[in-house]
Amino acid sequence: MSLQSMTGFGRAAAEHLGAAIAWELKSVNGKSLEVRLRLPPGCERLEQAARQAIQKRFSRGNVQAGLTLTRSGVQAQPVVNEEFLRDLAGLAKRLEEQFGVAPATADGLLSLRGVLDIPDALEDEEGRNALDAAILAALDAALANLEAARRDEGTALGGLLSGHLDAIAGLSASAEADPSREPSVIRERLGEQVKLLLDAAPALDEQRLHMEAAFLATKADIREEIDRLKTHVASGRALLAGGGPVGRKLDFLAQEFNRESNTLCSKSNAASVTAIGLELKAVVDQFREQVQNLE
Repeated sequence: MSLQSMTGFGRAAAEHLGAAIAWELKSVNGKSLEVRLRLPPGCERLEQAARQAIQKRFSRGNVQAGLTLTRSGVQAQPVVNEEFLRDLAGLAKRLEEQFGVAPATADGLLSLRGVLDIPDALEDEEGRNALDAAILAALDAALANLEAARRDEGTALGGLLSGHLDAIAGLSASAEADPSREPSVIRERLGEQVKLLLDAAPALDEQRLHMEAAFLATKADIREEIDRLKTHVASGRALLAGGGPVGRKLDFLAQEFNRESNTLCSKSNAASVTAIGLELKAVVDQFREQVQNLE
């Protein structure tokens, strides 16, 4: 399976017995899948089928789908539920007087469900079913276009994320190979620190100082952090190679990268390792930012 971004646009148009059908779909980032449909009056019966078609294609993202249906020839006369409209207008007036809300407009009231109905020009069930099938077929074409756009964007994101993982792996290797981690360098640095303390306070127990220094050196060792960073890089590469909806897993992985880079910086006892840790944090932030766009 290929990677998919959560952003994209898709459109498809069709004709059926003089009726012009057009779908426009837009997708943006979201924690889960949220579908918003905008259907013309008289097409509310298609809402469930349209939602199911979208849910079969995608698992995450805020998807907005709008249908435009234009029929040539004689149009059916619109029917207004005047009693319901009168009740709504009265309610809007009371809200305006009591709470100071903006006055209701005619187009706003008419757009509410149940106020305005445009009867189907196709009276027989067979003709209605044929039109519904054409509308849903056009939706499927629009969804295919949206999916292709999301897939193209996902491919580009995969390249960026792969580059970030390479950078994290390179920085982890630099930290591992940093000269400050050489045993001889560590011994020399600890010896100098112990000597400074003894010169300042000769009464201090030299053996105890060496024990404390060795303990601090052990706590400052970043071997575990480097090993975990390597493991996380391998996991990230496997997820990218596997494809599919892996955005949530990569987001969790980004949190683990951030935790290890923070620990590496806090443990560092050399300016060179601290610099590597700070650069690592910057790359991890970029990685996590891009992951947010992935399904």
